[in-house]
Amino acid sequence: MTIQYFKKSPKTSSTDDTKTAEIVQDLLKNIKTSKEQGCIDLTKKFDKYDGDIIVSRERIDEIKKKLDQKTKDDVQFSYDRVRKFAEAQLKNYGQDFEIELSKGLYAGQKLIPVNTAGCYVPGGRYAHIASAVMSVTTAKVAGVKNVIACSPPKEGVGAHPTIIYTADLCGADIILNLGGVPAIAAMTYGLFNNSPADILVGPGNQFVAEAKRILFGKVGIDLFAGPTEIAIIADEKADPEIIAFDLVGQAEHGYNSPAWLYTTSKEIAEKVLKRVPELIAKLPELPRISAEAAWKDYGEIILCDTDEEMATISDEYAPEHLEIQTKNLDWFHKRLKNYGSLFIGEETTVAYGDKCSGTNHILPTKGASRYTGGLFVGKFIKTLSFQRMTKESTELVGAAAARLSRYEGMEAHARTGDVRLKKYGYLK
Repeated sequence: MTIQYFKKSPKTSSTDDTKTAEIVQDLLKNIKTSKEQGCIDLTKKFDKYDGDIIVSRERIDEIKKKLDQKTKDDVQFSYDRVRKFAEAQLKNYGQDFEIELSKGLYAGQKLIPVNTAGCYVPGGRYAHIASAVMSVTTAKVAGVKNVIACSPPKEGVGAHPTIIYTADLCGADIILNLGGVPAIAAMTYGLFNNSPADILVGPGNQFVAEAKRILFGKVGIDLFAGPTEIAIIADEKADPEIIAFDLVGQAEHGYNSPAWLYTTSKEIAEKVLKRVPELIAKLPELPRISAEAAWKDYGEIILCDTDEEMATISDEYAPEHLEIQTKNLDWFHKRLKNYGSLFIGEETTVAYGDKCSGTNHILPTKGASRYTGGLFVGKFIKTLSFQRMTKESTELVGAAAARLSRYEGMEAHARTGDVRLKKYGYLK
C-alpha cells in the first residue's frame, strides 16, 4: 500500500535555522567581548530582569520555606523516578535493560546501531591508512549495516590504493574517491545513490572539520576535531631523548600541531629544548617543514614544581594524546582526568596508538577531552529509552504529571494526563 498524507506540513524544523543562526552568532560575538556585563545587559533587554545573576543560598532557602508542600512532593516524585532510572542506566551502561521504577511503571533502554556511517580517511599530505582501520572497523563492530568510506583522490590514481585495500578489508560497503568538503557533503546528503549518513567520523584538515561542524545536527559527528596534539608529563627519571623524539613524532603532522612538555626537571627541559630542533633538522623535507613550523609556533615546555602542578596544567590543556614518563605512573593514571588517550610509561608512545596497538586514534582536540572521549563503538550506537505502564499506575503518575504540567503553565500537557485518569476511572 502506498502511504498517504492526510495532512502534510508546509514547514520543517529547519525552516528558521538560517535566521536563528545569524542572531545567535551576533549575540555570542557580543558576549565574547563584553563578558559578564554583556550577559547582564542582554538579560535586561530580553527578560526585563535586573536583579542578581547568581542565585544566593539565602534565596534558595527562602523559596524552600514559601513553596507549598504539594508542589515539593510532586517535584520529589519526578526526581525519585528520574534518579532511579539514571542509576539503572549507569549500572547497565552499554546494554539493554528494563526496570520497574514504581508499581506498574516500567522503563528501560535499547541500544541500536545507526544504519549508515560515513568514514572520512585523510589522504592529502600523508596516506592515513590507520584512519581507515580506526573508523571503518569500529563502525562494523558496532553493528552499522552500511559504511561509506571517502578518501581524497590523486590525479590519475584515485584514492591511495592501500587506503582502498584497508577500507575494504575492514568492511566498508562503499568506497568513494572524494576528499574535503565534497566528501563530507556527499556522505551527508546521500549522493552517488547512497543512503544519507546518520553519523560522520574520521579526522581531516580544517575544511573537513568545519564542514562537519556546519552540518552537525543534520548529521551526527564523532567530535569537533582540530590539529593533532601531544603532551608529555616527565620528571627527572625520564629520558630526554625519548621525549624529544616523541614530540617531533607528532609535530610532523602539520604546521599547527601543538607539542607540549610538562616537567619538574629543569635539566630535562633544557635538554629537550636543545634536542628537538636537531631532530627536526634531520627529517625529510615534507615532515621537516611541518615540524619546524609546529614547534616554532605551537611547541611549549612548562617547568613545574610538583607532580600535582604537572597534573593540574595537563588537565587544563586537556591534550589529545598524553604520555606519562615518570617514576610515579600509577599516581598520574589515577589523578589525571582530561585527555583523549593516555600512554603510560616510556615503553609506549603515541605512534603505537596512532597506527596499530589497538586503541582508537580518532580523539578529541582543542580541550574537548574535558567533556568527551574519542571514537569507540558507542559513537555508532543510539541509546534509546522506552517506558510502559499499567492502567493502575496512572493513578499516581498521571495525576503528578498533570499537576507538574500546570505548575509549568502547560495546560495541554496536563490534559493528556487528565484524559487517561478519566478513562481509567481515577478522575470524576
